[in-house]
Amino acid sequence: MTADAGAAQRMDRIYRNQRHIYNLTRKYFLLGRDRLINGLDVGAGDTVLELGCGTARNLIVAARRYPRSRFFGIDISSVMLGSATTAISRARLSRRVVVARADATLFDPLDLFGEAQFARVFLSYSLSMIPAWQTVLDRAVTLLAASGELHVIDFGRQENLPSWFGTGLTHWLSLFEVTPRNDLERKLNLLAEVAGAGVTIEGLYGGYAQYAIMRWR
Repeated sequence: MTADAGAAQRMDRIYRNQRHIYNLTRKYFLLGRDRLINGLDVGAGDTVLELGCGTARNLIVAARRYPRSRFFGIDISSVMLGSATTAISRARLSRRVVVARADATLFDPLDLFGEAQFARVFLSYSLSMIPAWQTVLDRAVTLLAASGELHVIDFGRQENLPSWFGTGLTHWLSLFEVTPRNDLERKLNLLAEVAGAGVTIEGLYGGYAQYAIMRWR
């Protein structure tokens, strides 16, 4: 299956120029990404998949953090994947980090990577850019191996921050077609109930971000 052409063009348009300064600028407001990476806690031989890997910043950090694991990533944007491939090569991690262009709602990891399931699947500030985000979570759960874990970090409700801040942030994010997923906890709880799993979700930095984990009890 191929990536949705409209979505791919939209992401390429947004990031065609931004990709060159993405890692430098995003570190100031994509908060909690390293918290997620440290929480993956994977071991020798484990496989990890990132949905919406962008420039591969997270995959490179994770591969260095867990040198005995293998990492995979997909993104719908060809321009972001161009930056990702270059970064992975420069980091000399091409043997353990592999990325491919795909739509997170319908791709087949076995065709792309030769792997059907993963010990960890994670999304870092990508759900808020995917219109069919609930479908992506449905798909993510099916990609987990036995005793696997789904990790998600994204923008939160800003519930403990000044109202003007939340209003301003929401407006600013909309300029980049980003929408905080305020129903994330409800959706994950529904998935967990069906799967017999448990969900923990934590608001970070006054609710600026939310970090959720779904794991089997």
